Amino acid sequence: MMKATTQEILPENDLVRAIASRSPKVLRIFPYNYICQQLGIEVKRLMCRLKIHPWVRRSIWLSMPLLAVACTPVNRTLTPATLNSRYTDEQPTLSGNGRFLAFVSNRDGGRQIWMYDLQIRQFIDLPNLNKRDAIAENPSLSHNGRYIAYIASDQGRPELELYDRSTRSSQILSIGYRSWVRNPSISPDGRYIAFESSSRGQWDVEVLDRGSNIELDIPDGSPSTSP
Repeated sequence: MMKATTQEILPENDLVRAIASRSPKVLRIFPYNYICQQLGIEVKRLMCRLKIHPWVRRSIWLSMPLLAVACTPVNRTLTPATLNSRYTDEQPTLSGNGRFLAFVSNRDGGRQIWMYDLQIRQFIDLPNLNKRDAIAENPSLSHNGRYIAYIASDQGRPELELYDRSTRSSQILSIGYRSWVRNPSISPDGRYIAFESSSRGQWDVEVLDRGSNIELDIPDGSPSTSP
């Protein structure tokens, strides 16, 4: 004996009512083509029940392709029309030149760092920054947004990490660091990173010097003024 599927159990009338209520559960369970098919059946039944004139029926059926187009899923891109969404967006930070905005969002189901270009009004892809099983938060941007200092937790312990948009890679800066860290703030040129640590049993401020051999995020090509 074949096992009935979820689509066969739910009566068509109940399905239509659920769709009319914009239930997200229905949209997760039923594919778009099945929903459109059931809506077409209900439209046909309604026309027969109300004894609609054949010419009116023909006009309605000619408009059904528009329903199919409306039911076609739209691929999500990294360039939404607006910055804000129905998801939780928090911890915003601006680059020194005021062009880039980084923040933490759960748009993909986890706490990840997103970056938005305020000039062209598009999201910037950050390959290799967000990990599937890790939590990323507390972003801080250098002047031109090349470097992103942030906190990542993938094994229950926060680590201070740095992402370079030029090389599309991240590095852990707190390897071997025994205390907990939080709230990093990177200097405009990307050389220094201030952060809070619990190395003395309380929250203190520390400054990490990345050294003089790194590539600086120098604004407008001017020489670095770092000491």
